[in-house]
Amino acid sequence: MSDLSMMRPAAWQLFLDVAEEGSLSRLALRQERAQPQLSRQLAELETACGTPLFVRHARGLHLSEYGQWVLPLVRGWLAQTQAVQNEIRHGVGVAVGEVRLGVIPSAVRPVVMPALATLRTQHPLVRLIVTEALDSQMDHSLQSASVDMAVRYLHPAGLRPADEVLQTVGTYLVGPPGDALTRRKTVSFAALKGLPLVLPCRPSAWRDTLDGLAQQHGFALNVVLQADSLLVQKESVMQGVAHTLLGPLALEPERAQKRLQVSLLVDPPLPRAIVLTQRAGLSLNLAHRAVADAIMASSPRTGRPPTA
Repeated sequence: MSDLSMMRPAAWQLFLDVAEEGSLSRLALRQERAQPQLSRQLAELETACGTPLFVRHARGLHLSEYGQWVLPLVRGWLAQTQAVQNEIRHGVGVAVGEVRLGVIPSAVRPVVMPALATLRTQHPLVRLIVTEALDSQMDHSLQSASVDMAVRYLHPAGLRPADEVLQTVGTYLVGPPGDALTRRKTVSFAALKGLPLVLPCRPSAWRDTLDGLAQQHGFALNVVLQADSLLVQKESVMQGVAHTLLGPLALEPERAQKRLQVSLLVDPPLPRAIVLTQRAGLSLNLAHRAVADAIMASSPRTGRPPTA
């Protein structure tokens, strides 16, 4: 028996069992095992130790002086080993690891922050890395694998089976307070003809959708400013530079403070889904699933469009 074999818990458990029973024959009977096999295993353990653990006598075995010294050490070691094994078994199914999440700015406060609180309490071993980016930048982040998952806008026609829809919302024309065009609750898409707009920079799937729809209506959008910044877009509106088109999550707190005025776009409407999506080829592990579950639990399931 090698020195490494000497450290096998099963070998020392036999030592404890023999010490408790005081007889190999009784132990073999109780455990329904062959006595010669137990005798051989015990002899191998004693050989590895270099000294007898038991003194043999006619009525059985009793601990040698060395065996008496080893006994409490072995009991403590086996108890610790069992505790570690229990922890490992309990740990199977625990979410552990790093998850890189891309988030559109408007979803940070209402969606991601509540999810972060859930993760800290329920999945403390998950390390979340959050990157804020406009939806126009999200395709590149996913394709380059700089993020694993993303909370973003998608047109319903572009949804994939793996996408988790958090909320379906409309698109709003956003103007400054007192603006005549956004004073009504709804506004036709045709009203955008000639209207100065501030929109995200190209390339952008959202810009492609808007341009295609405008072309169907026989005009081109009048984009006077391109900005991959939600702050710049809203400030441009509040300062009267241009109108913009946003979803409801992006409108606060300025709308509540009456610094923005909004009207739901109709004829045709432009519904968008706020989704939790993942990069192509990602193999979801327990950490990814924990983040996804926390985000879905913290997200409203029905749209609550702002009132004009």
